Amino acid sequence: MLKTWVALGTVLAVFLSPATLLAEGDWEQTPASEEASDRGLEWLARNQGEAGNWDSDDLGLVSMGVLAFLSAGHAPDRGKYGDNVRRAIDYIIANAKPSGLLNIASDGRDMYNHGLTVFVLTQAYGITNDRRIGEVLDNGLKLITDVQCEDGGWDYKAKRQSRGHDLSLAVMQAKALRGAMDIGLEIPPTTVEAAIRYVRARYKPEGPPDGKSYGDHPDAGRPGAFTYNGNKATTAMAACGAVCLQEFGLYNDFRIHRSMDHVLNDIEKDMPVRKGHIPFDAYTMYYVGQGLYQVGGDRWRQAYPKIRDAIIESQQRSERVDADGSWEGGKVGGKPGQLFGTAVAVFVLNIPNRYLPILQKGEADPENADRR
Repeated sequence: MLKTWVALGTVLAVFLSPATLLAEGDWEQTPASEEASDRGLEWLARNQGEAGNWDSDDLGLVSMGVLAFLSAGHAPDRGKYGDNVRRAIDYIIANAKPSGLLNIASDGRDMYNHGLTVFVLTQAYGITNDRRIGEVLDNGLKLITDVQCEDGGWDYKAKRQSRGHDLSLAVMQAKALRGAMDIGLEIPPTTVEAAIRYVRARYKPEGPPDGKSYGDHPDAGRPGAFTYNGNKATTAMAACGAVCLQEFGLYNDFRIHRSMDHVLNDIEKDMPVRKGHIPFDAYTMYYVGQGLYQVGGDRWRQAYPKIRDAIIESQQRSERVDADGSWEGGKVGGKPGQLFGTAVAVFVLNIPNRYLPILQKGEADPENADRR
């Protein structure tokens, strides 16, 4: 078993004391960011359907709504939005399949929805110790290990194959596995080792040496970033690959530092800010926020205020109750798209609270980068 990173009692204590302030200062959390988060939470509560699912049959998106509430200190039946959290979790549990699969949309979305949902349930279980959630987690985690492909990745469908499809699927399972380890659940070391090999193989050097190095590996002195499937690097995949290795405890792998340099450059030069739309898109921002937080140090201090303020600036303000306080997600339409964008925005705005088990973290040290 890999190291368990956080004590359950610590997390419960934070949620039972909602006035606790864990942000490092006003460079992390501001009155404006708290107000934007509150408006986003109000949108989520106001627009949640009776079934608890925001008109979405993607359990991963429903889980993102749960994550937003949890990140702001609201647990099932506790806090202002306790009823909203409970109803969304009840919807997820009611739709868990006997196989352990957490997907009721098309089978092409099996491991997207499954990975996202299992991760969020680990966070909910770490806060509540709810037996019902634990049973779903046991089955869901077993499925992740059972359908891992022979090369260490995962396919869209919940089926073991010779090759995983791409990094976007691996990161979702990585977060689910790390979430399980954080709350003390056993994960086979062979699953993690195979996933690490798969993720590292998606990294691509991008140019000649630039005079900066993060270790003795031949590629540590060259710019580079993680990619979707070994081809072109993107902001999303650079962040995803970094998050994967961080979740497996490899904080000083040079590929993390190079990829986060790539992300920082994109934040400086290419981060779009449009009213009503979360910057970049919801998927990208979800991993950018986490990657920066986990790498910590100067990168987090430099970049977080910029993405935080861009999120605040882009929030929808409208007299329409179905729009005010929301963000569009960018790649999903309708209310589910608003759910995705709003949930991610609220989550990123609340990272400084450090309420969730996944946010009790180690911090990367670029001076001692991994040489492998």
